[in-house]
Amino acid sequence: MEGEVKITDKPNGALAYKKAYKDVKSSYLNRIRWAVTLFYFSMGLNFATWASRIPDIKLALGLTEGDLGTMLFAIPVGQLCIMPFSGRLAVKYGSHRTVVIGLSLYVFTLVFLGFAQEQWQLALVLFFFGVCSNLTNISVNTQGIYTEGLFKRAVMSSFHGAWSLAGFTGALIGIGMKYLNLTTSVHFILVAVLVWIAILLNYKYLVKVKNQPKPAEKKKLFSKPDTVLLWLGVMSFCCMLSEGIMFDWSGVYFSDVIKAEGPLAVLGYASFMAMMATGRFLGDKAIRKLGRKKVLIISGFLISTGLYMAVLFPYILPATFAFMLVGLGVSTVVPSVYSIAGRRPNIEPSIALQTVSSVSFLGFMLGPPVIGHVAHLTSLRISFAIIGVFGVMIAFLVWKVKTITV
Repeated sequence: MEGEVKITDKPNGALAYKKAYKDVKSSYLNRIRWAVTLFYFSMGLNFATWASRIPDIKLALGLTEGDLGTMLFAIPVGQLCIMPFSGRLAVKYGSHRTVVIGLSLYVFTLVFLGFAQEQWQLALVLFFFGVCSNLTNISVNTQGIYTEGLFKRAVMSSFHGAWSLAGFTGALIGIGMKYLNLTTSVHFILVAVLVWIAILLNYKYLVKVKNQPKPAEKKKLFSKPDTVLLWLGVMSFCCMLSEGIMFDWSGVYFSDVIKAEGPLAVLGYASFMAMMATGRFLGDKAIRKLGRKKVLIISGFLISTGLYMAVLFPYILPATFAFMLVGLGVSTVVPSVYSIAGRRPNIEPSIALQTVSSVSFLGFMLGPPVIGHVAHLTSLRISFAIIGVFGVMIAFLVWKVKTITV
């Protein structure tokens, strides 16, 4: 199992890697699953570490809400620059390689975020932060799809659960770092060391799949995407728009609107991440019991309910509960969408994920900076109220769009 498994790009070619692993012991398959899980965890920890210190960086650089919104635009710009290439790089070189390179660079940019002293420095590093996050995201989810294929049961939600658990862990670490009065730069360096150790200990166990390109057929860089993948992308866009503001603005919301002081400013983010992780670990069971369509509809309404509760009751206890509802609501949407997309016939998982992510991550990355400017013109509560509409839109899309297999 040390060699690289090459597969053809025929319709049934993607099944070849399963044959290469069919005689592997279950203990080794479980080790593969743990390795992929830790890559998901490391990616989530990296982003959560940045998110947990946004209020501190905002204060240190003297940023207004509008300034912060402008800075955050650098992330989607980086995302957009790498999006047309992330899937193709994973197909050409193998996601087991691109995920290692992407995550290593991702955590490297995190360290530089801690040393930003000027607004232009922060914007520049956030640009590369966005580039690395998209490459890592496509590659790690491709690994998730391949790993799920080695098991006879769904495991994708548990991978995303590890990502969410990392977010909760990152929030707790952030509270601890602030309690110890450690600087943002020291905080980021310590987390970077942990992630690099995780990479070194687990990269050997990633699923090694590399496609053989078609020599006779030359595809265009930009081609017409699959219609079903586009609708999946729109659904995921609505969810990730809600996720994005919770990651980037939950701390600010608790600080400026709820008036939570000190470590309590991270409470909203921590409660959101805790429930999102819980929902993802229980997601596969809920889908088996209620059906994917019903779970997704309920998820949409939970997102809207939580956001409007936080707007109407801006106090610590009800707002914390509201953010928990949002976390539970977003927990199953993206794993379900990615799992469906990765199984589209005649489309490589990396390319399918690239198509869906090209739509959905616009919500995740463009939402927070837009919210910053809306908040600057009106208020942060009004911004959250606007985003609440998108939860209902998720439920409507799941109910209305008949071409999506839910």
